[in-house]
Amino acid sequence: MTTPTGPADDSAELLPIATGARTRAALRTLIRPDRGRAILGLGVLVCATAVGLLVQPLLGRVVDIVADGRPADALTLPVVLLLVVAVVQGLTTTLGLTQVARLGETVLARLREQFVERALHLPADRLERAGAGDLTARVTGDVARVAEAVRSALPEMARSILAIVLTLGALALLDVRFLLAALLAVPVQALTARWYVRRAVTVYADQRVANGAQQQQLLETIGGAATVRGHRLEEQHTVKSARRSHRAVELTMRSVHLVLGFYARLHIAEYIGLAAVLITGFLLVGDGAVSIGTATAAALYFHSLFGPVNAALVLLDEAQSAAAGLARLVGVTDTEGSAGPGAVEGHKASVVDLPHQRTGPEAAVTVDAVSHAYGPGRTVLHEVSLTLRAGEHVALVGTSGAGKSTLARLVAGVQQPTGGTVSVAASAAGPPVVLVTQEVHVFTGTLAEDLRLARPDATDADLRTALAAVHALEWAQGLPEGLATVVGEGGHRLDPARAQQLALARLVLADPPVAVLDEATAEAGSAGARTLERSAEAALFGRTALIVAHRLTQAVAADRIVVLEAGRVVESGTHDELRTADGPYAALWRAWSGSRAAAPRP
Repeated sequence: MTTPTGPADDSAELLPIATGARTRAALRTLIRPDRGRAILGLGVLVCATAVGLLVQPLLGRVVDIVADGRPADALTLPVVLLLVVAVVQGLTTTLGLTQVARLGETVLARLREQFVERALHLPADRLERAGAGDLTARVTGDVARVAEAVRSALPEMARSILAIVLTLGALALLDVRFLLAALLAVPVQALTARWYVRRAVTVYADQRVANGAQQQQLLETIGGAATVRGHRLEEQHTVKSARRSHRAVELTMRSVHLVLGFYARLHIAEYIGLAAVLITGFLLVGDGAVSIGTATAAALYFHSLFGPVNAALVLLDEAQSAAAGLARLVGVTDTEGSAGPGAVEGHKASVVDLPHQRTGPEAAVTVDAVSHAYGPGRTVLHEVSLTLRAGEHVALVGTSGAGKSTLARLVAGVQQPTGGTVSVAASAAGPPVVLVTQEVHVFTGTLAEDLRLARPDATDADLRTALAAVHALEWAQGLPEGLATVVGEGGHRLDPARAQQLALARLVLADPPVAVLDEATAEAGSAGARTLERSAEAALFGRTALIVAHRLTQAVAADRIVVLEAGRVVESGTHDELRTADGPYAALWRAWSGSRAAAPRP
């Protein structure tokens, strides 16, 4: 179960945060596959801590030997045993902490994988409502905070708790009255922990949200710097950035004051407990109930608790911060309605098992009364129904804002309809549908690695075949190192047209029965336009295709044209049929062909 976060501003709807119970349940699920390692690590740490507790009685024995005036050689055995204890404790502690650290890193890796997988499958409109800053803050700051806790706080917390429990047991073995005296510090420590935790949960959760809002504002300001300057909005964006930064700083200072108050209360507890143990020892030695060495061991035991108790309580600071970050990560991994690969059936991603054929009259895609809204009052599709037959190429045309891209993303399965269903024929192997958009990302790595994202087992021959199919092999082999050339950020830069051919080659490698192109040949207006259009035609050969037509020449080549207006289908037919009907498409065609005729020739 998750609870929504409070929005950073009126326009943001941040991703959910998991409840405490759900976060704990998710943590148990993550640890379950490595229960053996957890038990081994805990058992070895228990042994290490138990061995370490022999130090205080051995030191007490040394005190008794000296107090009784015994010869110096009587100290040999206690000193040798102290050395043995130090060596054994060091070895067992190292082994135990190693097991705990491995457990933590394994769990953290598993959490990262789940987070990335779910984040990639989140509906695009959900991410847009949350803003890039919220997801960025989670995948960077929250993951880093949890990682830091796993690497340092978790092992130290485990060792501290074991030391506390076993030391209190050792005090009871010396004399139960020493234990009762030491427990006088517990009420103050418990109240301190309760006081801190009740405040820290809210403070750290608010702090992470504020940091996400701050990052969102910085991303929007920097990413849209040209627009900000063009509209003279520098002062407004500076004020917004300052306001969100001030909020983040305010919450940080609140957490600092919280920690300072936490430490002050712990010092009071230490004074009360140590004074009680020393007074108890003084009284018991005076009555002859215990020796000076035993009283010394009791005082040393309690003094040795300072480190573990303070560490455990201080680690509450990291634990609360990490818990807040973990809840934000689990909130994403628990998000329902993630759009997975394939089509969307109703409100959940699914693929209807329709016959997998490339030709014939069977329906490859069925859109049934689909509606979609990006929020209250922002409905962009109204009960759209559409059927794509196997092997049919359908072009979507319409004015800007008609809902073409939204319908394309619903068919591709990257968004979910708010009403109706989308069914896509199941694929015998690989993804049933692949979406190619105008915005192509070239991943950093070799050209071969970039292509293999679509099909990891593809051979070099397969890659060359796919590149040749989209008329990109010549320039690919002409790169400095051919397929081994590093492309993307920091590598060989591909111009937009070549990047689009790379995306189409990935489509060929993935080999889905259904392809969705959302203005994927918009770069066809640049040099080499015909080559890019031929690349798209080759990539779509033998597939069912839904094409959001950027240029009406694409519509002319399609088997059927569907015209959208204000989120509704208003016309459907071939180019000749719609042009003759003299409806909305004919008007678009006249406007488009007229503008081309009026354009000056170079």
